[in-house]
Amino acid sequence: MSSVQTTLSLLLLIVLGYLFRSKIKNREQREGIRTLILSLALPATIFVSLIKIKFSLELMIVPVLALVFNVIMYLLVSKLPVQALFKMPMNQYRALMLLIPSLAPGLSCFPFILEYSGEGTVAVAALADLGNKIFVLIVAYVIAMKWYYASSREAEGDRKVNLKDVLVSLVNEPVNMVIVAAVTMLAVGLSYDSLPAFVRMSIDKLSLLMTPLVLLFIGISIRLTWQQVRTIFLFLFFRSGIAFLISGLLLLVLPVNDLATALLIVVFPQSACSFWPYSHMAVASAQESKRGGDGQKTFDLDFAMNILGCSMPFSVMLIMLVYSTGDFFATSPSVFSLAAAFLVIAVVPSLIPTWRRQQRLVND
Repeated sequence: MSSVQTTLSLLLLIVLGYLFRSKIKNREQREGIRTLILSLALPATIFVSLIKIKFSLELMIVPVLALVFNVIMYLLVSKLPVQALFKMPMNQYRALMLLIPSLAPGLSCFPFILEYSGEGTVAVAALADLGNKIFVLIVAYVIAMKWYYASSREAEGDRKVNLKDVLVSLVNEPVNMVIVAAVTMLAVGLSYDSLPAFVRMSIDKLSLLMTPLVLLFIGISIRLTWQQVRTIFLFLFFRSGIAFLISGLLLLVLPVNDLATALLIVVFPQSACSFWPYSHMAVASAQESKRGGDGQKTFDLDFAMNILGCSMPFSVMLIMLVYSTGDFFATSPSVFSLAAAFLVIAVVPSLIPTWRRQQRLVND
């Protein structure tokens, strides 16, 4: 199956989920699907991915660079006056800060890397995804729980965040439990084949549920309004512009001599937003539901799901554009030009209303 056909099949699952919304009529049914993903399919997928990793000291710079990219994106979104510029509620802004820096190369990027560059480049991309996983599974979780506990204590009149609560939540989640189990097995020299065959078969079957369930769930959960679509796509252009800018700098600094590696540096940061930060938000939301109260939620889960729904087709089209133009985007000048164009598209529409208000004030 070609990469285009693979991509179309993934997008079709989102469409099918969207068309299936009328069958999922209440929140409890959606919560059941989400629990199945977060407690079974997602942990199984993570366990299989981690325990099959083969480390190489020479290539450890690759996941480090990916993690640095995640951190830079998070700092930019959190430090720039994004919330004031778009007049976003705080719970939407928090969701945005966790999702924008995250990457989901397995769904949106790897099929194209395999099709255009081969298995060797996919192996390097998988190492880069290791650094990304550290951010989306651990760093993003700690940030989400810190915000949740800060929000709950503020509502109760206590602004102090107890690090112990964050660590306890970190340990108790199924996803984090399997990470600890996989790392422990690797540390003592055990491989995936060390497990009994029936256990491996069960984990593999659970892992196979991950992609279709997540994509169907995205389609079921999408609740788009025009204002949200406009805001989300402006942020996606901003995200891609910054990613192209970082890729251009890496092409300048690193001694890249082959086309496959150069294009990998460009396309990997363009991967769609990851589902895993959403799972952390869902954990916080579940805790808030247990606690009760009518205050504002720490995260807007519907807005977060809309970001995921818009991010995948956006990223796929960009990655297809890069690969379909041959070696045009393998040089830093071309990448810098595209970065500049995307940043203009992202920023200018947001500045026009502010400029118009200022003009009205001057005229008055």
